[in-house]
Amino acid sequence: MPAELTVLGLAAILLLVHIFAAIRYKTQQYGKEWNMGARDEDLQPLNDVAGRLDRARGNFLETLPLAIIALGGVVIADKASTLTAIAAWIWLGARVIYLPLYWAGIPKVRTLIWLIALLALIYPLGVLLLA
Repeated sequence: MPAELTVLGLAAILLLVHIFAAIRYKTQQYGKEWNMGARDEDLQPLNDVAGRLDRARGNFLETLPLAIIALGGVVIADKASTLTAIAAWIWLGARVIYLPLYWAGIPKVRTLIWLIALLALIYPLGVLLLA
């Protein structure tokens, strides 16, 4: 199996980690009744940790489609290479590092890691569109 597809499979597991981490802290704050309810009520703002985890999850969901297009696209177009595989692994590694940095509230380094992940996706996207 191409490395790019392996990375996307692992990204799905990372997405589950994001979802479960965010919901655990939201449930801790709002309670099990909220979690199992319709969630229609107005709520107080999330505490710092729950808010960061929720934003990290949202950020991952914003960039995951780009990864699917770029990494899946090079495989479908038969343009995958060692370099697109390296870019895929760099993207995934950066996204794995990003979550605990955001969770801990570490600024600037978190943004740098996000930028590395984005740049890692630009390469296979360029290969898909230009090669």
